Amino acid sequence: MGHQIGWGLALVSAGGILNGSFAAPLKRIAQWRWENIWLIYSISGLLILPWAVALATVPNMGGVLHQSSGAVLAKVALFGFAWGIGNLLFGQGIDRVGLALGFAIILGITSSFGSLLPLAILHPDQVRGRQGLSLIAGTLVMTLGLVFLAIAGKRRERAQAAHGTVAGRSVFFTGLIICILSGVFSSMLNFAFVFGDEMRRLSLQAGASTAMAGNSIWALAVSSGFVANVGYCLYLLNKNHTWGMFSGKLAGAGQFAGASLMGVLAYCGLMVYGMGTDALGSLGTIVGWPEFLSINIITGVTWGFLGGEWKGSSRVAFGYCLAGIGVLFLAIGVISFGNAG
Repeated sequence: MGHQIGWGLALVSAGGILNGSFAAPLKRIAQWRWENIWLIYSISGLLILPWAVALATVPNMGGVLHQSSGAVLAKVALFGFAWGIGNLLFGQGIDRVGLALGFAIILGITSSFGSLLPLAILHPDQVRGRQGLSLIAGTLVMTLGLVFLAIAGKRRERAQAAHGTVAGRSVFFTGLIICILSGVFSSMLNFAFVFGDEMRRLSLQAGASTAMAGNSIWALAVSSGFVANVGYCLYLLNKNHTWGMFSGKLAGAGQFAGASLMGVLAYCGLMVYGMGTDALGSLGTIVGWPEFLSINIITGVTWGFLGGEWKGSSRVAFGYCLAGIGVLFLAIGVISFGNAG
């Protein structure tokens, strides 16, 4: 039993590292515009890979979709599309505030709203219970952490502008709003899984393993989010006349590989996390979720620091950043305590 728990925790941690690393190549593909990178990422990570994995791990995937009720399919697709908006805003947010602040802010909000919204809508009678009160308390603690991160980001922007390392115009406030909205919309993926449980049960009946049965839900939800992401990318490609980057002098194999790698890292991180929670059994939602988010944030912050995002900023700004991240970890712990009840 102890070996099984250890293996589950190792898988959850590996999933967090993979998922937290997915945006690292974004800053390395400087030759392309954001919309070029995000389009290739969306095709690889939100369309091709999810369906390839679902078809490989869920026997009679077509039958599962056919047997699922229209209402369930519509709900999974709708909430997947809403998550797609959050994923799109994620890319816009980290492009403005950086990996360190972006991951901390977005995942901090997702951890809270991802648990609080389903509880308030599906089980309003439990809001005043231990789980509901812990979620509310965790949300309040998280708000304090976001305040620290906002102060850190503003001080960093001011210091870097004074040193001439960033443009003089303020982009942090806009990025902060985008990150907050991303956190709220990203939590909608939890709804897709709640309302898509019928698909999971049908996948099990078709012969899928417990670790892979959720891939049918993943494929439909994530590919619905693909529509939102690709729609905005196509708009920017036409607006900015950047289609030529796919075929001109800047269309090297490295650009396509780097953008595709983002999609592979993101989706594989979620897959490995799912395998880890299955190995943990009843501990999956108690231990796995907060560990996954924490490793995600630590990985994203580390990539941000290694990428020089805080070069030229003051020690005070850096201190506010670390304090904000610490408070977010505390908020995740409070939320996890409520879920354990």
